[in-house]
Amino acid sequence: MLSLNPIRALRQGALALVAAGALATTPALAQGQAAGGAPATFTTADLARLCGPHADNANTSALRPACYAALVSIGQVHAIYTSGRGAQRPVFCLPEQAPTLDTVSAAFVSWAAANQQYSGVRAAEGVLRFAAATYPCPAAPARRR
Repeated sequence: MLSLNPIRALRQGALALVAAGALATTPALAQGQAAGGAPATFTTADLARLCGPHADNANTSALRPACYAALVSIGQVHAIYTSGRGAQRPVFCLPEQAPTLDTVSAAFVSWAAANQQYSGVRAAEGVLRFAAATYPCPAAPARRR
């Protein structure tokens, strides 16, 4: 089961600032702004569209780095909360040979398409759910009593 502690921490704004800054400059996000110019909630579906194939989109060169920035930011915030003193249990564990960003973004787009029930949740939660399903951590050894 996905631990909600890292998700709560992400919701408190650590990632929101990074992702908003990285994504606010993309045309895709500009179209998703609420009245008054305030950014709308950036969802899993929004990130999947940003990371998806863009053969017919003239903004492809701008979209790909924004996708990568969001994925890397979420991964780095996860690493901060799961290392050091008072660390939370990791939601996901990358393999020893880390996958490329192209591989992760393509897998995320496929996961999002297959898991439409999460399309409306915040992008950070969707990425963490994707990562937990795709890169599960080894089971912790049972404690002796």
